[in-house]
Amino acid sequence: MPKDAFGALVDALARRDLTSTELEQRLLRAGFDPSACSDALERAFDAGYLDDARVVIERAERLAERGASDAAIRAELERRGVTSEDVEAALAAVTPEGERADRLAARLGGGRRAARALARKGYPDDIVERTIRLHIAE
Repeated sequence: MPKDAFGALVDALARRDLTSTELEQRLLRAGFDPSACSDALERAFDAGYLDDARVVIERAERLAERGASDAAIRAELERRGVTSEDVEAALAAVTPEGERADRLAARLGGGRRAARALARKGYPDDIVERTIRLHIAE
């Protein structure tokens, strides 16, 4: 186990990308003093180890590739403790929600099955209805 907060932070980042908020929470749960946590985070930012914007955009892209709705992506990113500006920037960087819905519906063959899948993934009713209507018309 690392003896200092910075070592614990580096170990955590070696396993997976985390936001600064997630790292701070982990360090505090591990019993490190709040000032040690702040120092470790500052040191990591200065060294270029932390980039919340990059982490958020990459996570949003992965979720979008899996067909997640904007609402689902937003909820996941907010859970990770990022700013609303970073969330909006990440959503702007991914494929538009309507296109993701169209792809998912096409993959599922349209119809009720696709409508249920879109609703489960958090797509708004108007996008679900429009997407299913388009696939019925084809």
